[in-house]
Parts: sequence; structure tokens; C-alpha cells
Amino acid sequence: MKYMVMIRQGTTPTPLDPEAWATLTAEQQQAIYADYKAINETPGVTPGFGLQPPETATTVRVENGRTITTDGPFVDSKEALNGYLIYETDDLDAAIELAARIPAARFGGAIEVRPIMEW
Repeated sequence: MKYMVMIRQGTTPTPLDPEAWATLTAEQQQAIYADYKAINETPGVTPGFGLQPPETATTVRVENGRTITTDGPFVDSKEALNGYLIYETDDLDAAIELAARIPAARFGGAIEVRPIMEW
């Protein structure tokens, strides 16, 4: 089974926010880098990409055959998707264990694990 593991950083510090990142100790910063490296090297994991902040998004809808675009998603930025990976494993428990290793889960974010439909 393949699972999409979606990372919702919330207000967790990342290197992209130098002010927030500076609130972590050097040891915490290095541990986060090491955790992500180990997760990306886990057999069955296909690393995804981090996403730019929600305010950079464009939402597309089609109404009556007309394409309509709006700036950004309609979500609170603390709930926005920040990154993802794909994990192929035997069961949900293994996917949950992997999700629990993602640093954002420890620092105030949330990780959503969802099975991927295979046709």
C-alpha cells in the first residue's frame, strides 16, 4: 500500500524562517536535519518537495466553462500543507510510525497519512 504523508508545519520553526529557526538550539536544528535525512533514506519512501507559503498559491476553479483563479487557498495558514512524501509500506501502522518521526509532529505541526488510490 502507498500512503501520502502530508506535512502541516503549523507554527513549527523551519530554516526558511530564520527568526523562528534561531529559537532552536544548534542541537535541535541538527537533529531536525538528521531526522529528515533518515526519513528520506527509509526504504519505501519517495521524498516529495517542500511547498512555498500558502500566500503564494493560486486556486483554480472552472464555473460554467470559465476558468477562475484566486490568490491563495482558503485555509488558515497554520493548517496549510507545507510538504509531503510518498511511503510504500505493508500497513498503516508503519506509515504512522514514519509520520511520528517527522520533526513537525513534535514541534506543533501535524502529519496527515492517507492511502493512495491505485487504479
